[in-house]
Amino acid sequence: MTAAKKLPIFDVIAGLSIAGLLLPEAVAYSNMVGLPPQSGLVALVLGLVLYGLIGNSRFAIVSATSSSAAVMSSGLATMVMFSSPERTGLAYALVFLSGILLVIAGLFKLGDVTHFIAKPVLKGFSFGLALSIVVKQLPSVLQVHPVHSDFFRQLWEMLQAYSSWNWHALSMGLGVFFTLHFTQRYKTIPVALLLIILGISFNVMGYTQAWGVRSVGHFELVLPSIHLPQLSMNSWLQLVELSMAVALIIYAESYASIRTSALKHHDAIQPNRDLIALGVSNICSGLFKGMAVGAGYSATSANESAGAKSKKSAWVAALAVVIFLLFFRQYIANIPEPVLAGIVIYAVSGHIRFAPFKQYFIWHKDRLLSIVAIWAVIIFGVLNGLLIAVLVSVLMLLKSYAVPRIAWLGRLNGGHDFVDINRFPEAIAPEAILIARPDHPLFFANAEKICHAILKKVSEQNYQYVILNLEECPSLDSTSIEALLLLAEHLQEEGIELKLARVRRSVAETLLYVNSPLFPRSSYDAQSVDDAVSQLENRTSAST
Repeated sequence: MTAAKKLPIFDVIAGLSIAGLLLPEAVAYSNMVGLPPQSGLVALVLGLVLYGLIGNSRFAIVSATSSSAAVMSSGLATMVMFSSPERTGLAYALVFLSGILLVIAGLFKLGDVTHFIAKPVLKGFSFGLALSIVVKQLPSVLQVHPVHSDFFRQLWEMLQAYSSWNWHALSMGLGVFFTLHFTQRYKTIPVALLLIILGISFNVMGYTQAWGVRSVGHFELVLPSIHLPQLSMNSWLQLVELSMAVALIIYAESYASIRTSALKHHDAIQPNRDLIALGVSNICSGLFKGMAVGAGYSATSANESAGAKSKKSAWVAALAVVIFLLFFRQYIANIPEPVLAGIVIYAVSGHIRFAPFKQYFIWHKDRLLSIVAIWAVIIFGVLNGLLIAVLVSVLMLLKSYAVPRIAWLGRLNGGHDFVDINRFPEAIAPEAILIARPDHPLFFANAEKICHAILKKVSEQNYQYVILNLEECPSLDSTSIEALLLLAEHLQEEGIELKLARVRRSVAETLLYVNSPLFPRSSYDAQSVDDAVSQLENRTSAST
């Protein structure tokens, strides 16, 4: 039998396994956001089908994820109460706007925007987000009704309500969690679905009612009309701000999942195409009253582990979900809340690990970033926490670049290589020539400091020439241009000539636009430091 004939079999097996995993998660994430179960199920079907038609990855499973559900829940909490009837309309509008932003980002080829978020920030954010999700699921596990929704007060309130805990519900939630944990190696077995069926059986037999354990409740599956919610202009403006966070989280998580599987199997990555696919999926999900969707890491990894070979596995999973909704949806109402909460807690528990942060403490790098991201999410919420963590990472980057680090170069072993004299003491600086190489690109925060450091170095010894190596500088902003002009002017007053080396094309084009007599073309035509030194030494020898 050829590989082509075997291929659908593997995709069918993987698709059925994924359907068993995603069905309970879709219902659980709907419950997390405060939406009817139909929202998660509609989003699941649309995400599986639409991404399969438009997206690039053959392993990506696009559905509601814990991260996007948590961001939606936290963001909507800033606008309306959890039980407010306006919440559903705001949620669907938020999903729609997030999809619009993703499509726009794809059309403008912003697929690499997630590279601006440092990995320590993403890891810290995931850790803090997972902790927040666990705390928000505890009321369902303990069957208590906390008044506050912020992390610390909600946790303290539940601890104080110790005497009101429902121990049957707690046992049920812990049983689900540990069963999933100890059976995680069996990727092809839909353990979560089997636990759901077991929970439904307890409900049908009357045990959960006798124990005082709440269930999901009935819902009607109707084909929703395609229209946007009627919201005020102020609500739309607030949702635009929230949608940026939702879109960013969706793509950050999806890109990590897609990239990981693609690198493992040497598949091509098309981030902008995936942005558009995710955007279209969320636009349609919002219009059809579904949740936000993305390529979750756990579902994508499970699809790959189950033996999927192509996008057909996602379509098989979508078909299985539709069949379940048509013929077995009445059983969803009987799912006990602690069972769903246990599934959600297990789904995010993989992010609550200290191992990923160990390397940052060993390297003495980015420890503060990860710690700030964790506490920012816990203290300020998902949206504000992410923005604060990203802002801190950018500020730390600017701070590191703002400190002028300049290497003073010398010739190594009489050859053509010029290296840092401080690192290689045997290197010899050319006579009467100062060679400076900034270790960071010149920009508004460090340009003046770098130029001032060069002038200070010049004042310590008699130099006839200064060579500025700009190999680390991909472009020049206006502040850098003005600083270089002032440097050249001061050196000219001292009778010292400034020459630029290793100038990139974009920098050379900028200097052409500047068109200053301080920087004629001959001042930056040297392709290397050795060329610049040779030109100056030849000129000196010719004049003597």
